This record gives sequence, structure tokens and C-alpha cells, in this order.
Amino acid sequence: MAEVRSKDPAAQELLRVGQERGLSTAFFRAEEIKPCPIGASGACCRMCAMGPCRLVGRTTAGVCGATLGTVVARNFARMVAGGASAHSDHGRSMVMTLLAAARGGAQGYEIKDEAKLRVIAAELGIEPSGPAKPLAEKVALRLLEDFGRQAGEIAYLKRAPARRQRLWRELGIAPRGVDREVVELMHRTHTGVDQEASHILKQTMRTALADGWGGSMIGTDVSDILFGTPGPVASATNLGVLKEDEVNIVIHGHEPTLAEMVVLASQDPELVAYAKEKGAKGINLAGICCTANEVLMRHGVAPAGNFLHQELAIMTGAVEAMLVDVQCIMEGLATIADSFHTLLITTSPKAKIRGATHIEFEEEHAYDIAKRIVRMAVDNFPNRREVYIPQVQEGLIAGFSHEYVNYMQGGTFRASFRPLNDAIMQGRIRGVAGVVGCNNACVVQDFGITKVIEDLIANDVLVVATGCAAIGGAKYGYLAPEIWDKVGDNLREVCEAVGVPPVLHMGSCVDNSRILTVLTQMVEEGGLGDDISDLPVVGICPEWMSEKALSIGTYFVASGLYVLFGVRSPVSASEEVVEVMTEEWPKTVGGALEFEPDYDRLIGKALSQIDQKRDALGLEEYRPGRYGASGDRLFREWLKIPPEKRSLYSRKPVEA
Repeated sequence: MAEVRSKDPAAQELLRVGQERGLSTAFFRAEEIKPCPIGASGACCRMCAMGPCRLVGRTTAGVCGATLGTVVARNFARMVAGGASAHSDHGRSMVMTLLAAARGGAQGYEIKDEAKLRVIAAELGIEPSGPAKPLAEKVALRLLEDFGRQAGEIAYLKRAPARRQRLWRELGIAPRGVDREVVELMHRTHTGVDQEASHILKQTMRTALADGWGGSMIGTDVSDILFGTPGPVASATNLGVLKEDEVNIVIHGHEPTLAEMVVLASQDPELVAYAKEKGAKGINLAGICCTANEVLMRHGVAPAGNFLHQELAIMTGAVEAMLVDVQCIMEGLATIADSFHTLLITTSPKAKIRGATHIEFEEEHAYDIAKRIVRMAVDNFPNRREVYIPQVQEGLIAGFSHEYVNYMQGGTFRASFRPLNDAIMQGRIRGVAGVVGCNNACVVQDFGITKVIEDLIANDVLVVATGCAAIGGAKYGYLAPEIWDKVGDNLREVCEAVGVPPVLHMGSCVDNSRILTVLTQMVEEGGLGDDISDLPVVGICPEWMSEKALSIGTYFVASGLYVLFGVRSPVSASEEVVEVMTEEWPKTVGGALEFEPDYDRLIGKALSQIDQKRDALGLEEYRPGRYGASGDRLFREWLKIPPEKRSLYSRKPVEA
């Protein structure tokens, strides 16, 4: 059972323990509860009380007459609306924290990246000079306007390539405020309103764009201003980062506001001393999901795992407290926590779980609340029973913000994307792929993520990763330079020259907006076309499960990328909707959305798309190993030659 559900040896160990103890986890429930094939394919309509209508077999329309295309498009649109709402509400929360910090009402928060604050102020048309806090207030108020904007365009659309901006305006999908777009999409998909699949999906793209180039991008920028723009940091990941002799606190969710304060509180000398009084050697923090990525990038806090590890972390018996806020939190955590000593603490005013302790987060008392929670965890340490921590962990390098990706290619005074573009044009790098998204208990945990990453880097494709996919790759060493033996020779030499791993960790799922910025900078650097749709780049979500993933995928498609999802298709019931996404969208926005559960076929399609884009740009045909026979690789081969047979002037052995 364990081997079938997860590739991760740490997960396999704990699943066996859970099976022996009769504990219910998402892995076991996925075995017991099979997805409804009608709903999974998008063919079930429950928009009114005349249904639900299942459009299968001889049933070709609902009671109201809604066709399969309309039903499937509406279901997909509502999922995207949900995903856009989640990420953009996160972004709004970050802006509200910035506003509170600027006005002196957010305990413990500071402006950590004043330079970025001033850059964004100028971008928003605000005079960037003067003291930081009054400037931060102006920036926050201006950004808040973009959430409820009723007409015009959100400010960050200007970051996109000029050709892309013109296209959005011509198509009528340049987004206004995300609140406006989500409400309109929900209205259009109400029973008896918009009943043309293509038209519904057009507003779906507009809503997703308001997320990617609006709410999510704002959330990323404001997090950087408040907590610092990430740079590379070394850490480790998997359940082995939990410590048997320390108080373990796991931070799980998506909003980094309280997590930042918990990091500070865990280092408070008074609380550390208190932990030692209770018999612990110290206080250890670990993360799950995207909050893990946030505190990893800025503080080096080790992730205990991705989405499907949340129940397993508690099952180690070593977690004194798990703090959760919003998104991807399983209600099953409360049941698991009841079987152990772990305190499950909900912190968001938007989310409670029956059976959990609720300590509501308030910015004006943020640090005091964080200290209270840490103290509760310390008090719980003596209540431990049997502890079982799988000794499995891997090293990783994380924190490649788009600012650092720019810097790493030329330093402070020559920062640019020229080296990356040149490497692609020369064929040293075949292309770039974003590997993002979730875990899904209906498929083998991490198998799709690692399969996709491994095949891509072996074929000289540079990978950028975010969210649970990034942690999934990291658990098997793919975010560490030591993975070189699995990397294509061409890509390896470029990465060794720059000093980066072949998979760049770019942050949480909200931080997919960093990838949008990178793509724009590649276009602006020149040589690879004049729009994102020209780039030899693909997006892949191997193990998606969340509505947020569909919003992310849709805003990348609307930005011009070919995007592939694994697992299953939520639109497979309608050939009309599939044709819109795979045939109409490429003609209108230059991107396509395709669902491919077979990972070998998915990789083949991704590489084919990259090669087609290279060909359209007139670049040289990609040839593996073309550059790998020179440079460092050849030098390593030369070192294998016995010293007495080496030549100082040739890489070949001296003839006898």
C-alpha cells in the first residue's frame, strides 16, 4: 500500500505505521473514495435546484437545456474563479499588513526591502523619495485600488511585453480589478446567463489574468517589501528535519504574516531558555506547503514536506504544535491530532476547524500572539508519547527571486538576462519549463513531479519550480547541485558556470508571478521574439488538485504559454471545450491548455513544443551533447587519466 501511494521513503514508513494503528489519512481515503467520473470530467451541473443534471449517455442537455459545452465551461470557470479568489485574497491580506505597518499598527513588522518599495512606488506613479513608512502607506493604498477597480486596467499589466498588452486590449480581456472579474464570472456562470462555452472561457482568462498579473503579483511584491526579497539559501527538506530533542512547531498554509513572527519568537532568548527548562534542547521550526516556501526562502526554515505530508508530520509524534491559516489545510488534521499530543491551532479569521484551538491573528498584536503560540508548544513538549521520525532528508538551495536571477547573470553592475538568452539561442539550454502546483492523493505522491523534472533536465531544459512541486523535487535532491549526474551535458555546463542548480526554486504558489516577470525580462532582453508566446518555454503542473492550479495555468495560457496538466482533465466530457483550449486559444492568445495524465506523453509534448518554438525563432536545431564534450566535463574525464599519461596541452592521453 505505502509504496503504491507515495514515492517518498519517509511517507512510506509513516504510512505503514498508520496502517498498523488504523489511522485515516488522505492516502487511505483516496483508496476508499473513488472520484465520481461524471463530476471529474465536468459533465455534472448543479447550478440550480432542477438538477444536479448528469450529462452522460443519451442525456445531452440539462433540464434548462444547457449543453455539455456550456456545463463543462461553467464548471471550469468557477474553479478558476475560486483559485483566483484564494490567491488574490492572500495578496489583499499582504497589502493590509503593509498598510498597518506603515501606520504603526502592526507589531513587529518592518520595511525590510526599502529599495523594492521605492521601485514599485515609481512604477505606480508615486514619487519614490521621502521616509519609507509614509511612502509604504501611499503604495498600499494605491495597490488596494486594483482589487476593486471597476474600469480601466490593473497597474501591473504594464509589466507585460508591449505586444502582449496590445493583444489583451484587442481581445477585451485586459483585467480590471480582480474582485470585479471574479464577481462577473460567477454571475455569467449562474444558471440562465452566459451559455456559450467560448465566451465563458474568455472571461475565465480575464479573471485568471487579474490573479496572475494582479493579486498574486501584488502579494509577492508586498511580501518582499515587508520580509525581504529572497536570495539563495541552503537548507534541507523532508520529515527528517523534525528533531527528537527539540520543541517542533510546524507552520502550514499560505500567508506568511504570522509565520514571520513565529520565526522571530522561536529565537527569543526567553522562550529558548523556557524550552530548555521543559527538557528540550531548543525550538525547531519546520514548514508544510507554501508557508514553508515563504519562510524557507527568507530564513532557511526547513520544509517538512509538501501538501500530502501534513498528516504524516503529526504522525511522527514529534510535533508539539501545527499552526494553520488558509488554503490546502485538510480537515482530517484534527482527527490525526486527536491520536497524538499535537496542538492543532487555526489562526485565520477566515478559517476554523472543528476540534482545533483557534487563536486569531491580529496585526496589532502579531508578535505577542506568536510568543503565546510558541509558549503553548513548549508547554506541550513534556506530553510527548512515542516518537517516530523517519531519518530521511535532502539538501536544497532555494530562494531564486526574479531579482536574483537577473543579478546572478552579471552581478550588480551588469545584471541582465543576456547570458540566459544567449545560452538558449546557442542551444546550450534547449528551453525553460515551469514545474509548479500541488500533490494529489489520487496519484503516487511526487512520482509525476520527479519524473517530469528528471526528464526535462536530462534534455537540457532549465526548470523553475514553485509551491509543492518545488518541495517535491527538493525531497529527491533535484534542487541541489549534487544532482549533476542526472543533468544534460549542455545544461550542466551553463549551471556550473553560473553556479546554480538545474532546478531553480522561485517560491510559493503565489510566486508564480515571479515566473511571469522572468519571462517578460527574457523578451525584453531580445533575441527570442517580442512576446512571451515566442519563447521556447512551457508550463507543467504534474500533480494538480487545487482550483488555484487551474487559475495559474489559465493565466499562463492567456500570457502566451503552452501549459500541460497531469492527473486528469476536468473538461474531458466536452469536445467543444477541449477544442477551445487546444485549438482556439493558440490562435487568439498564443497559448494552449492541455491535460495529459500519461507522463511520458506529457514530456514528449513539452519537448516538442519547445523545439517548435526554437524552430519558429530560426534558432539552431537542438543537439544534445553538442557543447558537453568541452569545458568542465572534458576536464573531469582528463583527471581520470593516470597522471603519467596526461598531456598538459591536450585532453587526450599521451600515446605510449
